[in-house]
Amino acid sequence: MKILHIYKDYQPILGGIENHIKMLAEAQMLAGHDVTVLVTNPGGEKPDVLLNGVRVIRAKRLATVASTPLSLDLPRQVAQLKPDMTHLHFPYPIGEVSQLLVGGKRPFIISYHSDVVKQKTILRLYAPLLKQVLARASHILVSNGNYVPGSAWLPPFAAKCTIIPYSVDLARFSSHTAPLLPPAAEPTLLFVGRHRYYKGVDTLIEAMVGVNGRLLIAGDGPERTNWEQLSMELGLQQRIQFLGDITDADLPAFYASGDIFVLPANSRAEAFGLVLQEAMASGLPCVTSELGTGTSWLVQDGISGFVVPPQQPQALAAALNQLANNPALRTQMGQAGQARAKKEFGLQTMLQKIEQVYNTALK
Repeated sequence: MKILHIYKDYQPILGGIENHIKMLAEAQMLAGHDVTVLVTNPGGEKPDVLLNGVRVIRAKRLATVASTPLSLDLPRQVAQLKPDMTHLHFPYPIGEVSQLLVGGKRPFIISYHSDVVKQKTILRLYAPLLKQVLARASHILVSNGNYVPGSAWLPPFAAKCTIIPYSVDLARFSSHTAPLLPPAAEPTLLFVGRHRYYKGVDTLIEAMVGVNGRLLIAGDGPERTNWEQLSMELGLQQRIQFLGDITDADLPAFYASGDIFVLPANSRAEAFGLVLQEAMASGLPCVTSELGTGTSWLVQDGISGFVVPPQQPQALAAALNQLANNPALRTQMGQAGQARAKKEFGLQTMLQKIEQVYNTALK
């Protein structure tokens, strides 16, 4: 089967959706499919290259507006390519409109990764076309059962939504990897992700005033300076360490450096929480927030960790201290999360479910 994935970015750009597309595309290639990924070029990358057996076409990028790369070359590529199945990754309006206008009658599906939360002006302009794209799609893939009811756009199309969780490289994260950083006398809390407003790390930093432990923050982004300043204002610079970006190769070792993983997100822009999957596969108990998205679907409150209300430092601190002060509970919850990851989040499980959707759409 000739498969075309369309999104705005691909590796070396780092991000949850980018990582998911890479894992899926390479797995489909190994399963015998002819796989192409069409994205835009951030600059400096080859426009058409074979990466690990996957053809990656990077269309010329004119500019980037509200995190959306604009490209006249991308619709031209969509019109020229002749896949059996087009797999759109939402949100990327240029890709979706290109499929709608020049993709012909070939079937397509959409992985609906997240509602558009912040770019309200663009969304108002795009809404009529978005409704058409969702209506024309053969199937809509959603990562978790929490997301459809609370979505601004999915309820009218619930009948064509299929729940397929993202996968995680179980062998890679569950192996006994040496820690990236040496252990400390107190429990170690971990966060990794892009430093954006919706990750809620400001709430985590405020919670750390009352938490028994140290915090390692990996990643980078526009909020880093603000978060570093906040940690200094609260006198926490000795207990909070900003590590910057962690390479993909070092991620398992980073998880091996911690006792508890925290994702204190504050917005539905955090639609799933792939890092929670990685932490669970690594055997870590997790603490996250209730957003009506995948965060509280992944972390089962009281079983594999705790789920607390967003933007409430005291509630977050209380949950973290329950784990920080109870090593046996950390082990119990970490094992429960790891068992669920092995049972439900394997790559082959996701691959088979997606291929079933493709075959149904092609019929």
